[in-house]
Amino acid sequence: MTTNIRIVKKEDCPRLMELVNELALYEKAPEEVTVTLQEFEDAGFGDKPVWKAFVAEENDLIVGFAVYYIRYSTWKGNRMYLEDLIVTEAMRGKGVGKLLFDRLIAEARELGFNGMSWQVLDWNESAIAFYKKKYGAAVEAGWLNASLSKEQLLKY
Repeated sequence: MTTNIRIVKKEDCPRLMELVNELALYEKAPEEVTVTLQEFEDAGFGDKPVWKAFVAEENDLIVGFAVYYIRYSTWKGNRMYLEDLIVTEAMRGKGVGKLLFDRLIAEARELGFNGMSWQVLDWNESAIAFYKKKYGAAVEAGWLNASLSKEQLLKY
């Protein structure tokens, strides 16, 4: 089989949402996916798109995708922030994630970003090994994630 990596199209969004939900199940947090398909499409293809993505296809079926946005660091400047790298369970371990990650690296270089960052769950040993062994990535300790939900924002 040949995996094709290409830029995402709006028509891909329903399939991408299926993969987002598959990832949420894998990460033991299916209830955390609250974005609607319409919100997802608008954020990527509306008047002010905030994310970009690449998809991986096998026989015209999307089997993975990587979504990123530009993050500005006052210490480092413009950087790519990898929001999600998702490969269907059936395709894991077959090189699809590497093809997507390599395409992200090429994109970051082409756009002149000063680096790339992302998060990985501390229990996801296979992902940590992938990033460290294949790319020599530094997995940092000491930072805690903080957030406010939409409902919390509306309270203030």
